[in-house]
Amino acid sequence: MAAYKTTFEVSSPNVQYSDEFITSKYVYESTRVVTSDDGKTVATPVAAEYAFKTERRVPRVGMMIVGLGGNNGTTVTAGVIANREGISWRTRKGIQEPNYLGSLTQASTLRLGTDERGNDVYIPFTKMLPMVSPNDLVIGGWDINNMNLADAMDRAQVLEPDLQRQLYPIMKEMVPLPSIYFPHFIAANQAERANNVLEGSHEDLVEHIRKDMRNFKAANGLDKVIVLWSANTERFADVRVGLNDTAASLMASIKSNDPEVSPSTLFAVACILEGVPYINGSPQNTFVPGVIELAEAHKVHIAGDDFKSGQTKMKSVLVDFLISAGIKPESVVSYNHLGNNDGRNLSAPAQFRSKEISKSSVVDDMVASNPIMYQEGEHPDHTVVIK
Repeated sequence: MAAYKTTFEVSSPNVQYSDEFITSKYVYESTRVVTSDDGKTVATPVAAEYAFKTERRVPRVGMMIVGLGGNNGTTVTAGVIANREGISWRTRKGIQEPNYLGSLTQASTLRLGTDERGNDVYIPFTKMLPMVSPNDLVIGGWDINNMNLADAMDRAQVLEPDLQRQLYPIMKEMVPLPSIYFPHFIAANQAERANNVLEGSHEDLVEHIRKDMRNFKAANGLDKVIVLWSANTERFADVRVGLNDTAASLMASIKSNDPEVSPSTLFAVACILEGVPYINGSPQNTFVPGVIELAEAHKVHIAGDDFKSGQTKMKSVLVDFLISAGIKPESVVSYNHLGNNDGRNLSAPAQFRSKEISKSSVVDDMVASNPIMYQEGEHPDHTVVIK
């Protein structure tokens, strides 16, 4: 029988606790593989030691969402507020209490080890390290549409009417900041929503976003801010020498107002220069080589190339299971039925292509891992249908 614990402490010479920090040493072991000209393969164990330092005091954190007034932005904001305020609502099946089921951090556990009786012991993900609760997040952000979040929530048609009714007085006070809008990067059918946009050169826009982050942090007494892109999927930007292949070329392209620098890349650059972590939740190529080099130079975390939380995740799990079991998938067809504005934006071919690349690439590593099943250059027939 498994045991469940809510607190723990590590007893190890490699882990030290103080009032301010948890410091630990971790040895990461891997294997370096070298194949010689005569075809002989040699595997050599290698180890690298890392030192981690974690603050024990949980900071006051703000989350700024790009696309705050969209379906994702309004739904996640409503969910956090409902949990924070303990708002329950009536459905056809009865009263629903707020919860975080479906959240990796809030609703999952990790195996800690075994107890003295040999039982597995599990710990909530949230208790592994000092971690910010979603209920404590201060939420704000940008959107190309100026609708307040209460009306935007109603427009999205995601949440139950009784929940929306109770959230309305709170969310009507939340209005997105003006955002960056380049019509040639998203579908033409988004133009009718673009009534809340910033003007100016690329450099002006980067500085404006940086100022927004500073103001948001100061106004809410925050220790840290993170930025999450949840706006429309953009078409892929060109990647070429002199445009964005290095940090220097990217900054020069921003200075010259090059039209091939995307809004999401400008947001990423603003975050990096401001020392703010940036998470990309859409499948466009925001992180061109110059962005990555700039982030490394400034030691700022950037992450993500799509949330991959629905159909794409299911496909990844199933293909991995089949190939690991020695079963060869020869055809993969996935259907994505997208509602609301996400589907409208992806109805344009260029934006659809960004999503298609993201969804198609998830099986490539698994196919490459098994040359017994797949010969060089062979792949399953893979079709992505987005409605």
